Amino acid sequence: MGIKVNLHSTHRQHTGGRKIVEVEGFTVGECIESLVGAHPGMRGALFDVGGKLRNNIEIYLNLESTHPEEMLKPTRDGDEIHIAIMLAGG
Repeated sequence: MGIKVNLHSTHRQHTGGRKIVEVEGFTVGECIESLVGAHPGMRGALFDVGGKLRNNIEIYLNLESTHPEEMLKPTRDGDEIHIAIMLAGG
């Protein structure tokens, strides 16, 4: 069954327009690595040059924020991850 990753519209350019991608993993971090492995353009969209999650990216697991230990949160078959971009400005 796997884990579904729901992508923000700006990230869909890296997945051929797909808004939901199914991945495998036992943690959010493993799921994100599975996503990046299948869609390498996502790495630069999600991580800075040092490999840290970008400040404007928010990750939700089953509609609950995973902050601050995003990558360590455990996942199970059927879970859903949402990747959101936090916007700022005026």
